[in-house]
Amino acid sequence: MPARTARTVTDTLQPRNLLLAGLPMLGWSAAGAPGAAWGLFTAVFTGLLPAWFIAHGVRRGSWTDRHIADRHQRTAVFLVILAGSAVALATLRLGHAPRELLAAAGCLLAVTVTLLAVTPLWKISVHAMVAGALAAMLLHTLGPTGWPAPVLAAAVTWSRVTLGDHTRAQALAGAATGAALALLAFAPL
Repeated sequence: MPARTARTVTDTLQPRNLLLAGLPMLGWSAAGAPGAAWGLFTAVFTGLLPAWFIAHGVRRGSWTDRHIADRHQRTAVFLVILAGSAVALATLRLGHAPRELLAAAGCLLAVTVTLLAVTPLWKISVHAMVAGALAAMLLHTLGPTGWPAPVLAAAVTWSRVTLGDHTRAQALAGAATGAALALLAFAPL
């Protein structure tokens, strides 16, 4: 039963879904409907585009599964995420988007650079890193009403360990690193 629950949590709270839900919420909090639209735009480039690329790679047989369990196969995906984050950040700047979304896109860029640097050496959890980053972003922006975000990040971290996809250290390091990068990105605000 715990494995089935963990699989549901991992699949439901995968990075794409967290970004598609969380970034428009962050944008709405910062600037109402226009902010939510910028948040959705950012989620498309940082979450949806990479998810499409992964699904395409799985269909072609380039990767074993949509979670890309073999960390050595993740570099191409991270490069797509890096490009999507860079495009989002540049467009947000040019479009004078809310600063919170500029900080979020900058954080996601930093998350991706960190993943590119760490993953060849160690299988840090991408799921937990994105969940930790988004939790810190939402808490910073929403204040106490953002309390569900860290609970969801903890659930993601638990699910990755329970499924045996990561060690406790890999999942906790992912969540903590994501949160730290978000706090750094949002500090100037």
